[in-house]
Amino acid sequence: MFEQADIYKIGKYYVPDILPAKKQAEIIKELLKDRLETVLPLAMKEADIDMWIILCQEDDLDPIYKTMIPMDCWSPILQMLIFIDQGNGMIEKYNISGTDTKDLYIRPYTGQVEEEQWSILLDLVDKRNPKKIGVNIGSVKWCGGGLTYNLYQQLKNRLSDKYSKRLVSAEKAAVQWGATLTNREIDIYSHVVKIAHYLIAECFSRKVITPGVTVVDDLVWYYWQRVIDLGLDLSFRPYFNILRNNTSNVENIVGNNIILPGDVIHCDVGIKYLRLNSDNQHLAYILKRGENDAPAGLKCLMAQTNQLQDIFMDEFQEGISGNELQQNILKRARNEGIGNPRVYSHSLGLFLHQPGPLIGLPWEQEKPLPRGETLIKHNYSFSMELSTESQVKEWNNQKVRFGMEEPVVFTKNGCHTLNGRQMEFYLI
Repeated sequence: MFEQADIYKIGKYYVPDILPAKKQAEIIKELLKDRLETVLPLAMKEADIDMWIILCQEDDLDPIYKTMIPMDCWSPILQMLIFIDQGNGMIEKYNISGTDTKDLYIRPYTGQVEEEQWSILLDLVDKRNPKKIGVNIGSVKWCGGGLTYNLYQQLKNRLSDKYSKRLVSAEKAAVQWGATLTNREIDIYSHVVKIAHYLIAECFSRKVITPGVTVVDDLVWYYWQRVIDLGLDLSFRPYFNILRNNTSNVENIVGNNIILPGDVIHCDVGIKYLRLNSDNQHLAYILKRGENDAPAGLKCLMAQTNQLQDIFMDEFQEGISGNELQQNILKRARNEGIGNPRVYSHSLGLFLHQPGPLIGLPWEQEKPLPRGETLIKHNYSFSMELSTESQVKEWNNQKVRFGMEEPVVFTKNGCHTLNGRQMEFYLI
């Protein structure tokens, strides 16, 4: 299913297979069924809740809700998903709405009359008598705060006093659900990142870049259009920029937007495919006439940043916080002589910047962060986002910072990349 297809070749990179929409829907449903059977019980146990109610409305869907429904369905008017822990690791799963969730949920009502929906929900609560009712009113992780004030008030006012007092935040459940990947998702994720790498290689080639003609915005729009043409989604707006020798004085002649020989091109781009997000920062070098490689100083800076990546992956431990991990990485990197290291990584997967442990921010390398207090667990994925800085001899000892980023996953076998990583420049 995920074998390479020799549709178009850029150097050693091929366009990997991208499934038609119907097949994507089938795969997403299979993955979701597995998640509901394996990840959901862990999530509810983590939050210590025996009932989880997710409420949202058409065109304002809860972020967790969107990961719990099939791809090929429509969510009209009021949405209700209810999960009930039966106490033996088995979870009853209810959908009380007009949304066709196939055979993934019990559906006691399939209409769109809100009073009917509320009546069935309240009856279900009375019959199950939950001790703790989790709702998505998280205060730290925004993936766990999708319940609107309106629906929260409706639920609270409709419940009896007995049950309204049992409403608690399901934030921990949202974190565990959103951050944990199944083994099959990890396998597929590798393919997603392979596609992401191909798209970068295509942008960083003579197919797209003509030095002296191409401007940075051309790369933004080329990448964006290519993603659309391949039937993929963007994870976020593509970003490209130029790193340049400040003493070249070319900006006074052509401005700072035209790509020229001797420039380093940096990108920060990502795609979303089969509900999994990629996030990459790679670097290309524009060869000057007579050159066949990047200057040694730039290559040394990339090697130093790769060294920081090695430390990053090696320092992962189950049960420590994102804040602890960041400080462990920075301490070791400084001890090993890495130039001005910075680590600002985030969880990755079903969400771009949520919901697992935050590992620093670009502007905060010392103080612990609230989102960084989440603990590292197996089968969590992250962006290995970091940077180092050093002087580049060939650029008159100008200080240059290289930011690089690769998706990684942390399993019982340690932390590793999903499809390799950049260790040499794309040469143009």
